[in-house]
Amino acid sequence: MELAWGIAATGGIARTVGEVIAAEPTMRVAAVGSRDQARAADLAAHLGAEHAHGSYKALCEDPSVDAVYIATPHAQHLEVAEHAIANGKAVLCEKSLTASVAEAERMVQLARENKVFLMEAMWTRFNSQIQHITKLAQDGRLGDIRLVQASFGFAQPYDPEHRLWNPATGGGALFDLGIYPFALAQLFLGQPEKVHVAGSLAPSGVDAEAGVLMEFQGGARALLDTSLVSPHANSATIVGTLARVDIDAPFWAPTRFTIGDEEFTGPSDGYANEVREVRDALREGRTESAVMPLDDTLTMMRLLEDARNRLL
Repeated sequence: MELAWGIAATGGIARTVGEVIAAEPTMRVAAVGSRDQARAADLAAHLGAEHAHGSYKALCEDPSVDAVYIATPHAQHLEVAEHAIANGKAVLCEKSLTASVAEAERMVQLARENKVFLMEAMWTRFNSQIQHITKLAQDGRLGDIRLVQASFGFAQPYDPEHRLWNPATGGGALFDLGIYPFALAQLFLGQPEKVHVAGSLAPSGVDAEAGVLMEFQGGARALLDTSLVSPHANSATIVGTLARVDIDAPFWAPTRFTIGDEEFTGPSDGYANEVREVRDALREGRTESAVMPLDDTLTMMRLLEDARNRLL
């Protein structure tokens, strides 16, 4: 059976993931929803979708839709997810899951109570290179991991109305960019025991940049940085007692990494693999992903919110 998707939003990431879905032989885009009917119609035509809706509620009520991909600004994620879950639609929701811990807990609670599939679209975990590194770590190739270093930053011109600078749309570096370095540390080191944060705020009040030191059991640590005001290397390093992994930029969607003199390359296939995970879960009757569990998402949300609060 084909998995029929509804795309909630019409921005760049909605178009990109919609194109990935449309290219999958066991999937199709059935509908697009937006608060702007004309934009929904334009993207629907581009993706070969039969329906275009002028509201997210109408999209989620469309009987031709099996699963909804939410790509709105994350301050709107909960509202759209509530409509989707109420209509029994599986949900793939862009990261960060919501704009706050309270909203994330509410979304997860709704999905679990209604036995509806929900997954955060943390495509980094589904990238073949990241999965290869994870397997090497699990097999002991890296030894005891002692350090994760990662950064994600670029210079975004300040405009208080832009979604990245606007608190009303969930703006700020941590929730939009910093989630990637945080996610890499979480994947390879787990839950930190202590977190130290330094950074600055924008005139609008959102976090403009943050440097984070995480301390883990046994003295392992993560050095993470994110910024909307300065360009970073956007690469990552994982250091173990037996080997060091250097991941090329962009480390959240890499096509190359090295271990010493060994070079490993492959596709940036996180988007395709994450939508396949939704398909496979629905076929198998699962309501959560083993690759991106909801408990990991909630842990991440708490870390991000705590880091942001330390800057306010």
